[in-house]
Amino acid sequence: MIDPNKSRRASLAVFALLYLGYGISYIDRSAIALSLVAIGNELHLGAAALGFVMSTFYISYAAMQIPGGWIADRWGSKKVIVVSVAFWSLFTLMTGLAWSLASLIAIRFIFGLGEGGFPGAAIKGVTESCAREDRPKMSALLMSSNYVGSFIAPLAIAPLILCLGWRHAFFVAGGVGLVFALFYLFAVKDTPQKRDSAGRSTTIDGAATRALLRTPLMWKILLTWFGMGIVNKGLDAWMPAYLLTERHLDLKAVSMLTPLPFVAASVSTALGGWILTRWFDGREKWLMAACCALSGVFLYEMYTAQTVTGVIAYQSIVYFFKSFVFAGVFALPTKFLPQKLIGTGAGMVNFGGQIAGFVAPAAIGLLVSTTGNYNAVFGFLIVATALAFITSLSIRLSPEAEAHLGAAEEA
Repeated sequence: MIDPNKSRRASLAVFALLYLGYGISYIDRSAIALSLVAIGNELHLGAAALGFVMSTFYISYAAMQIPGGWIADRWGSKKVIVVSVAFWSLFTLMTGLAWSLASLIAIRFIFGLGEGGFPGAAIKGVTESCAREDRPKMSALLMSSNYVGSFIAPLAIAPLILCLGWRHAFFVAGGVGLVFALFYLFAVKDTPQKRDSAGRSTTIDGAATRALLRTPLMWKILLTWFGMGIVNKGLDAWMPAYLLTERHLDLKAVSMLTPLPFVAASVSTALGGWILTRWFDGREKWLMAACCALSGVFLYEMYTAQTVTGVIAYQSIVYFFKSFVFAGVFALPTKFLPQKLIGTGAGMVNFGGQIAGFVAPAAIGLLVSTTGNYNAVFGFLIVATALAFITSLSIRLSPEAEAHLGAAEEA
């Protein structure tokens, strides 16, 4: 007989490692934003070029979301997680070797390919070891690691940049990731392929994939996160540069202020799955729509704030509300998708956010280069919250969606 306490401890250990791995991924990707000004000065790159460098990562990262999730559904999460972490860590290290715009773009593109398989595999890894009713809460809790990593990144990376230079900061970050990949390889067991009570395989196949991709509900969730992803990725990428250039702070001050909104985001993301299941079961869209609208309101307050304190305070409120949406879009698929589609479904949702990650930094860089200020940038972000508000209101588990999901379950 399997000891349930031992099984639970093992599940929590895997969850803790996945949480740590996700945090490392966000530290690695945040390093480029903190290094942006230094990279631009050394390589003589303007705002538009730097914006494209930031966006290049998201092209390949977005392209790998659905394939990465599908591979995790097909062959299990462990293989994808180990390869993904090792791959992105190697190219984090190589970012410190960049010598030109072309080399930086190439490295960041390959970096994105490596990291792109991780989100779907991580969600899959969590759901492989928890009960179905716990999936929304645990998935949302896992996603809070994104903001914990983003909170830690300035505190860890900025001192490395100041002490060692931006190149050596990437060497250190990449080395940490490689050590983590090696540890995960030996510490976590492969999850065996299972069959359900009717003897059907729980491994994804072509018919199940096609049924999932034809489900309108998944595309509505994807579009909702695309809209809020514009806000998420736009602010993540450009806030350090905004504070340095528009608000005239130094890097040390930026490294102390930039993490604060991520504290609010990590709390709301961690609570989001629990609140959705506890008080908004079947009414998730109303909470998500309200949070989209409130994000837009406080983006305007952030834009009009007269002090740096006001900017950071309102940004923290924006991050608090947008992160409820973040929790919701990842918790919802784990609520209604069969186990064999979890990785691919999570990849679909994250695909929307990463397309936003390509669009937002490049668009903001272009707007800043064209106008010379950030006025149009905040208008762009507020329009994105309006898009998310509209699409979130359309989310519901329709009979058509149920039919598609039934086909996926039987496939």
